[in-house]
Amino acid sequence: MRISIFTATFGLLVCTISLAAWASPKQQTHTVTIEGLRFQPDVLTVAPGDTIVWVNKDVVPHTATSKTGGFDSKTIEADKSWSYTIRKTGDFAYICTFHPAMKAMLRVKE
Repeated sequence: MRISIFTATFGLLVCTISLAAWASPKQQTHTVTIEGLRFQPDVLTVAPGDTIVWVNKDVVPHTATSKTGGFDSKTIEADKSWSYTIRKTGDFAYICTFHPAMKAMLRVKE
């Protein structure tokens, strides 16, 4: 049985692409809505490499500021958004520094 170089190379390429797709999960984008002086959802679980977009639908500015220093949006004006790609695993409690009663949790798990 003879296998051409093209057939062998093509088979190896397909196996390599399939393995790469299996080995590296696709990063996702998640949305947190800020509305009614609340973060929704108030608990969000993501994976490292995922991007979170905070969308401010309130009429006043807000922040998404991690209590442990993991991230800080600074001011998110009304009808604006801010995005952040998370790299570290762990639980990150965050608040709005303008409205400290606004609290939420970002959980980052492998």
